[in-house]
Amino acid sequence: MRYFYSVIINHRFKIIPVFILLAVCCAIAKPMVGVNYDMKAYLPDDAPSTRALNTMNEEYDGNLPNTRIMLRNVTVKEAMEYKAKFMQVDGVTDVEWLDDAVSDVYMPLAMMDQDTLDTYYRADSGNALMKVTIGRDNIQTAIVELQEIAGNRGSLAGDAVNTAAATRVTVKEIQKVTVIAIITVLLILLLTTSAWVHAPLVMASLGIAIVINAGSNIIFGEVSFITNAAGTILQLAVSLDYCVFLLHRYTECRRTCADKNSAMTEALCLSTSSLVSSGFTTIIGFMALCLMKYKIGPDLGLALAKGVTISLIVALVFFPCLIITADKAITKTSHRRLLPTFQGLGRGIRRIIVPAAVILIIAAVPAFIISGSNSFFYGPSHIFGSDTAIGQDKDDIDDAFGQMDTYALMVPKGDIARELKLTDSLKQMDKVTAIRSYTSILGPVIPPEIVPDSIAGQLVSDKYTRMAITVRADTDSEATFRLVDTIRNTAADYYGEDYLLAGEGVSTTDLKTTTTGDMLKVNIVAILAVLLVLVIMLRSVLLPVILVLCIETAIWINLSMPYLSGDHVFYFAYLIISAIQLGATVDYAILATNKFREFLAQSLCGGDGQSVCSRKDAAGRAVVMTISSIMPSIITSGGAMITVGFLLGYMSTHQLLAQLGMFIGIGAICSLVIVLTSLMGFLYLLARTSRFKLGNAYDKGSSVSL
Repeated sequence: MRYFYSVIINHRFKIIPVFILLAVCCAIAKPMVGVNYDMKAYLPDDAPSTRALNTMNEEYDGNLPNTRIMLRNVTVKEAMEYKAKFMQVDGVTDVEWLDDAVSDVYMPLAMMDQDTLDTYYRADSGNALMKVTIGRDNIQTAIVELQEIAGNRGSLAGDAVNTAAATRVTVKEIQKVTVIAIITVLLILLLTTSAWVHAPLVMASLGIAIVINAGSNIIFGEVSFITNAAGTILQLAVSLDYCVFLLHRYTECRRTCADKNSAMTEALCLSTSSLVSSGFTTIIGFMALCLMKYKIGPDLGLALAKGVTISLIVALVFFPCLIITADKAITKTSHRRLLPTFQGLGRGIRRIIVPAAVILIIAAVPAFIISGSNSFFYGPSHIFGSDTAIGQDKDDIDDAFGQMDTYALMVPKGDIARELKLTDSLKQMDKVTAIRSYTSILGPVIPPEIVPDSIAGQLVSDKYTRMAITVRADTDSEATFRLVDTIRNTAADYYGEDYLLAGEGVSTTDLKTTTTGDMLKVNIVAILAVLLVLVIMLRSVLLPVILVLCIETAIWINLSMPYLSGDHVFYFAYLIISAIQLGATVDYAILATNKFREFLAQSLCGGDGQSVCSRKDAAGRAVVMTISSIMPSIITSGGAMITVGFLLGYMSTHQLLAQLGMFIGIGAICSLVIVLTSLMGFLYLLARTSRFKLGNAYDKGSSVSL
């Protein structure tokens, strides 16, 4: 290993240009990486709603309505004029309104079926509601044009509106978050490092790693909007500590080694095991997401695992070369320590660590139970809150016409009698307000061959007949999930497995089924894998269990916050934060444990300049020394993660990303507090026994450990 690092340092003037060139190539490739904003597109291929959508796209020209437009204070004639304009928009394949449900839209309103009329038009207010179908390739431009046509009289809501807004708004917000995060992290580095030039060198190395990772995503073709939005800032927050830990170790070695090359070689040899182990635990946490059937998990997991791997390589290869090259500038810009020694903080924490350990044991089970008791959103329908223009439009439409969704039920064609019986059964359901099908519009006796393709082609294909079922239901609620199950069971009573059901609420139901099934699998694999790495790294069985228990309790406390505040949780954020927080913050626990073992050994061996007789006194002294030693690193990497999380949480109007950011920020705080208190309490108690394994520098002959 020493020879390998010597070769790297001696060839630094070749290595630095190679990394810079690679970063330039990846920067050019980054705009070519596609971004998918449709959460339902990541459902597994065997999900019932996915199979239904794929079949419908093959059998029919038209798709399901994905936008609702409400026009205020319009007459029937004006509404028809608006409909004609909407139909002219490029990408709009269908506009459904009152004239599609009644024979003569201009007949007196009192003569129309009241339920049908109320679905599309409210005579008392003059509000008209149209259901618009937009092709997936034209959503962005079509929504803008529809908004321009509707003007101040219109409100738009629906899946297509959310997708268009996410595409437009999220990119701008993430750019702002990234810029502020970089500035904030730079300031933190200036405060916690010993030379003014250290901060730009660390940021340059991280920038190289982030650009390489972002550009190399081109190997995936496209990434999800979550990966695109959160990947960069998560990589920044998670990977910062690799460069910081190595920098601190180099600064220590520079005082004792003869020259800069030998100091860096020594620093790398002393740091590699910890850095690789910490990086590996983080990579495992992200790779666990690849076990999800919901394909955003593998999308995010692979990108982040790749990013951490690249960051680790940059920290162990590029960053040392950069530091050695800039050694003169580092010497010239060195300054006195800006942070306090934190020994006072260490002595204060020393007094509470045992009660903190007891409190953690008591709190673990209730936190676990509460964290699983949240109310969830599974789909994208609530990603923009009522405090945004998009959320307000949705609320306005819901207030005027009620919550509404459209399902497409496809059954084998040819058996008219069975279709009519199924239609009658569906109409008996409370939340079903209308069914638009071939038989309901044209009757059972008119053959499709003599009906214009513009009508028959929307309802009948070579294999199927399609029913458009209008329901008064949200697209993401327990009532919706029960309704979808009821419709599926009713269709199965008549057609067995030979039916297909699609719709936004249907896809959300499958999202729930898929993501909830992923939860236990992802967590168990992540925990077991991290435990295995820690057992190998720490050469202990009990210590890894304690470390993981501390971080998992921090995760449970973090996930309990929404329940205690009465907020809904986006299940995907709930699912992935467990893997992210475990992988990212277990590094703090590893750092604290290694430092504690080193300082305990020094105290017992008199290496700190004082003679210590009892293990109790040595353990207490090790607690104070550990906290004093790790606080600069904790402030740097932990501060970056907290900053990035809260910036994303407070600046993003995309509620899923905002909630993920809050989870990251609060989770980092929970993990740091528990590591500095409860974990230190466990280590202190264990260190008072003779079986506690000391730091590697002092226990090479020891074979017994806890």
